[in-house]
Amino acid sequence: MTDQPILEIDKLSISFFTRLREIPAVMDFSATVMPGEALGLVGESGCGKSTVALGVMQDLGVNGRIVGGSIKFKGEEMNTMSPERLRDIRGSEIAMIYQEPMASLNPAMRIGKQLMEVPMIHEGVSEEEAYKRALEVVTDVKLPDPERMLRSYPHQLSGGQQQRIVIAMALMSKPALLILDEPTTALDVTVEAAVVELVKDLGKKYGTSMLFISHNLGLVLETCDRICVMYSGEAVERGSIKDVFDEMQHPYTQALFRSIPLPGADKNARPLVAIPGNFPLPHERPQGCNFGPRCDYFEAGRCDQGFIPMEQVEGNDRHQTRCLRFKEIDWSAPPQVEAKPPKPEPGNVVLKMDNLKKYYEVAANALFGGGEKRVVKANETLSFEARESETLAIVGESGCGKSTFAKVLMGLETATEGQILLDNNSIGYTPIENRDTKTIADVQMVFQNPFDTLNPSMTVGRQIMRALEIFGVGENDADRRERMLRLLDLVKLPRAFADRMPRQLSGGQKQRVGIARAFAGDARIVVADEPVSALDVSVQAAVTDLLMEIQREHKTTLLFISHDLSIVRYLSDRVMVMYLGHVVELGTTDQVFAPPYHPYTEALLSAVPIADTKVEKKHIVLEGDIPSAMSPPPGCPFQTRCRWKSKVAGGLCEKEVPPTRQLGDGHQIKCHLNDDQLAEMEPVIQVAAE
Repeated sequence: MTDQPILEIDKLSISFFTRLREIPAVMDFSATVMPGEALGLVGESGCGKSTVALGVMQDLGVNGRIVGGSIKFKGEEMNTMSPERLRDIRGSEIAMIYQEPMASLNPAMRIGKQLMEVPMIHEGVSEEEAYKRALEVVTDVKLPDPERMLRSYPHQLSGGQQQRIVIAMALMSKPALLILDEPTTALDVTVEAAVVELVKDLGKKYGTSMLFISHNLGLVLETCDRICVMYSGEAVERGSIKDVFDEMQHPYTQALFRSIPLPGADKNARPLVAIPGNFPLPHERPQGCNFGPRCDYFEAGRCDQGFIPMEQVEGNDRHQTRCLRFKEIDWSAPPQVEAKPPKPEPGNVVLKMDNLKKYYEVAANALFGGGEKRVVKANETLSFEARESETLAIVGESGCGKSTFAKVLMGLETATEGQILLDNNSIGYTPIENRDTKTIADVQMVFQNPFDTLNPSMTVGRQIMRALEIFGVGENDADRRERMLRLLDLVKLPRAFADRMPRQLSGGQKQRVGIARAFAGDARIVVADEPVSALDVSVQAAVTDLLMEIQREHKTTLLFISHDLSIVRYLSDRVMVMYLGHVVELGTTDQVFAPPYHPYTEALLSAVPIADTKVEKKHIVLEGDIPSAMSPPPGCPFQTRCRWKSKVAGGLCEKEVPPTRQLGDGHQIKCHLNDDQLAEMEPVIQVAAE
C-alpha cells in the first residue's frame, strides 16, 4: 500500500450543453480514494452520482464537458490524457460495472469469449492464458460449473449470474479502481447480499479500490469505508462511515436517514419523515445552499447568499460538511412529527384464499412450440385471509409466485384449483372481462413502475376521469371532474396537475397519480406490487405515508408485495413469506421478525442491508440460485439452499413436502424442523445497547 491516492478528484465541475443553455450537472466536487479503500457515493436520482463516474471514465458523450477542476488517477491528470492512453487505462486499470448487466454483455457471443477478450486486447496474452484466467475469475465469483458458464450465452443465465459475469469481466485485468454504478438494483435481496459479499471479498483479494454508487444507505454501510453524500450536483457531506452515520453534520444527510425505515420505526408511534418539496432542476437551482428551500434549519439572508464551501468538522477523520449552520444545530433533537390518528383495528374478513393453485402449461421448446408439454407450478396451495383496514405483506424473491397470485386476484389470470372469495363471492375463475363493475372497482392495483402505467398522450385529470367513467362514478362530466380534483387532493398533488401530461411529472408524482386512479372507485382491496422500489428513498417515505393515510380514511385492505423487508416491517400488520409458489411462513409482523423463523425467512432477514451502525446481523449467505418452477426440487422446495437441512433425520427434506405447522396465535411455517430445533434459532437482527 502506498500513501498516494488511486483517485483524486478536486473541485470538479461538469456541464451538459443543449441548444438552449449550459446545464451544470456537477459543481465543485472533490473526493479521494486511497489504495484498497471503498468510497460510497449516495444521493437521490439526478444528484450527479453517475455523472461523476462517467467523468472519471472520460465518457460524457457529445454534450457533456468537464468545465473545471481535475481528476487524477495514480497522480496522472486524466483531463489531458490522449485518447490512446485513455483506451489503455479503461478496462484494464479502471473498470466500471453498470446497473443493468444485460446492457454490458453481447447477446450473440458466448460468455467465455467475452471474458477472454479483455486480457487479450489489453495485455496481449495468448488465448490459452486468457481461458485459464477466465476460468479462475468465474470460479472466484462463485458461479456453479464454471466450464459450462463459459460455454453459455448471456440469455441462458439468471440476472444474478449475469451480474456476476459482468463483475468477473471487470476483474479480468485486475484493475486498480473499480467503479460500481448501482450494481445490485435489479437483483433480489438474497442475490444482492451474495453479490455485495463477493465484491467485498474480491476487493480484498485483488487489493482493488472502489467507487460504489448507490441510493441504498444500508448497502454503503456494508461495503464501504467512507461515504460522500451528494445533493443537486454538489457533495454536501463526506467522511468515514462511522462519522457520517453516527454524527451527521448536514441537514440533507439527516433528512435522508429520517425517511428510511430503520429498526424501531413505527408507522403509528414513530412515522417516517418525508423530505418536503421537490428536487430542484439543474437550471433552476436556488441561490446559496441548494438544499435551502427544503431545509428545516434554513435562515433567510444567510443560507441564500453566495457560494457555500465545504468546512472541516473538528475531531473527526476527514469529515467535512457544506452547511453554514452545522455548529449551531442540535443534531440529537428528535424530529418534529405531527401525531397521526391511530390506525383502526382490522375488521371483518374481506378476502379469503383457500388452497389456491395456479399452473401454467408451456412447451418444452418455447421457441418453436415443439416437444412435450411441461407444467410450471407458479402457486401451490395458497391459503390466507385478509381483513378490512389490514396491511398484509407478501415477500419473497423473483419467481416465488407473488405477482402470479396478484394476477389471479385481479382476474388477469384464472385459478387452476382452489377458491378466492371476495365477501364470500367466488371470483377466482372469473376473468376480468366477465367481472361486474363493482368487483373491478373493489380490487385495484398500484404497479411497480409508475413510468409504464400512465398513458403518455393523455392528461393526468383525463386518465383519472376515465377510471371514474369505467367504475360508473358520478352523474356527468362535471361531477367526475369534481371527484377527480378531490382525488388529487387525497394524494397531495396540486389541482393544477390535472392539466399536465405524465412527462411533466417526476417518478414520485406519477406514482401518486397511479394511487389516485386505484382509489377512484373507492377500492376495498388494493394490491400494491413493489409500489416504491422504483422511487428515491425520500419519495418512498412520502408515498408510503400516503398509502397509510388513505388506508386510515377508507379502511382499505392493502396487499403489499415487496422484497424490501425494512419497509415491510414498518408498514405491515401481517407478513406472508413465499418461496417457489409455496407459503413457507405466515404470521404477524412481530412473529415473522422474531425467532423461530422458517430457514428461508432467516436468510431473507440476514440479507436486508440496514443503515444503522448499532445493528448487528447474523451472517447468512444463501448458496445457489432459486430452482426453476418448471422443475422444482423433490421434497421441501427450499431444501437445495437450506443450512438447517442436515439437522433433519432420514433425508426427509428431500423426500416430502413439509406439512404446514401451527406455532400458535396464527403463526404458521412449512418446515420439517422439530420444536427443539426451532427453539435453537437466534435472532438475526439485534440492536446493540447504547
